[in-house]
Amino acid sequence: MVRLADLPKYESDHLLSKACPPFDSTPWVEGPPLAERRVALVTTSGLHSPGQATFYFQDSTYRVIPGDTTGRDLVMSHSSVNFDRTGFQQDVNVVFPIDRLRELQAAGEIGSLADYHYAFMGANLKAEDYESSAKEVAGLLKEDRVNAVLFTPV
Repeated sequence: MVRLADLPKYESDHLLSKACPPFDSTPWVEGPPLAERRVALVTTSGLHSPGQATFYFQDSTYRVIPGDTTGRDLVMSHSSVNFDRTGFQQDVNVVFPIDRLRELQAAGEIGSLADYHYAFMGANLKAEDYESSAKEVAGLLKEDRVNAVLFTPV
């Protein structure tokens, strides 16, 4: 990932102009110990299975990634021309650390992995553009009894 200081001024200005609204309340709650948590991945890297629809420019939808998917089963259709895909091409765990989570589960560090994980394409949209999709994913995570989410913003 490129450093903000290394971006052209127009790009760094664009990123710095994005609003980061504060929470109106305290959204964080304590959950069970990590060794008892059911963990899902949510990424904005634009990943999906080859048979799924690709992400398009300013796409606020999401793709469901089954829990048994391997990194080599994923493709990336992130639309940002500024996004460096080198890390993903070398190791999917850079943007979707499924193998690391499987290792943590095997070691008893986390309780279990979700049956499904979720991918968004995070380029060039405002947070409110994702609201409908985010609510759907929250409901799906709840149905899957997920009580911890690892977000990988890309």
